[in-house]
Amino acid sequence: MKQGTAVDPVIRELYARFFDGDPVSCESIETGVNEDDYRKTVIVTAADGEKTVLKIVSNDFTFPEKIRMWKRTVEEYRGLGYYCPLIFCDKNGDFPMIDYQGRRCVVYAEEFSRYRTLENRMAEDAQSVSTRAYARDVWRMTAKIAAKRLDYTAYPSAYCLFERFCPSDETDEVTENAQEWKKLADALPESFYAQVQRIRTRWNENRDALKQVYGTLPASVFQADLNATNLLIDEDGAFKGVMDFNLCGRDVFLNYLMRENYGEFEQELEMIREALRISSEYYAFSEDEKRAALPLYRCLKPLWYTRVEDLREAGNDEAKIREILDRIERFQTAEIDFTSCME
Repeated sequence: MKQGTAVDPVIRELYARFFDGDPVSCESIETGVNEDDYRKTVIVTAADGEKTVLKIVSNDFTFPEKIRMWKRTVEEYRGLGYYCPLIFCDKNGDFPMIDYQGRRCVVYAEEFSRYRTLENRMAEDAQSVSTRAYARDVWRMTAKIAAKRLDYTAYPSAYCLFERFCPSDETDEVTENAQEWKKLADALPESFYAQVQRIRTRWNENRDALKQVYGTLPASVFQADLNATNLLIDEDGAFKGVMDFNLCGRDVFLNYLMRENYGEFEQELEMIREALRISSEYYAFSEDEKRAALPLYRCLKPLWYTRVEDLREAGNDEAKIREILDRIERFQTAEIDFTSCME
């Protein structure tokens, strides 16, 4: 919910920790997803009309050391010529901790974006503008970041495999999806039992095998949230950069690349192949990555959250259930050629 208001004393005091000048109004947006994830964005307008952003956050994945990593990553993207709003420390070089509305929160500041998001642009012209229209721009940018092999943090991105993104996570998201799929599959009629068991066995075997090599694959530090709310577009429709680094972290490039491309099976495969082809113009895939691409795909995609939703929506329609399970098995076993797109 947005509110255009006068600047209350707490926000005025916080603003003064980061910036000079006289704040005259502010607009607040709360974006947290639950009681344990409080996020408040305050867009502050100064007397001279300049806007800046304060972020007030209380969750288990936002703290000063992590924000310093985001700040560094923003600067790496900008160093490649992509615009990202700068992250600012306070005047003491810190990200202060405060008590705010009954919570212990960390505060940081950001530059107000020079550009609109793709989401804003799509709201005006949904027929001719889409995320897909910017796919080549996005993957050029990401491949260049991957090629830098950034290694200044051990914090994983939200797309991590075989580890947790934050302490409140019980497991990584891929495993979480597979566990949810299992709950639904275990409730299916007995006639599906053998097929469900085959799918689960393959998934577990593939995941165990992938875990043996995953830690050796090249990694970098990525923004990790390439959706329409974060892609920045100028008034002529040109791609300029990306914002919102709160899921940012270290990741294996192949994992990041495949996680950011999803849809129906055939569409998804073509999107991944296209991303690989574009990336190969700026990034040299290793032989290990070429060998790992198919098993990584088979680990990530067959029991992805969209497959969970498919099974849930099928309800008691046994023909639909069979179609979904057959499709999963096909893509657990199909010999998909990713290597030719990675040359």
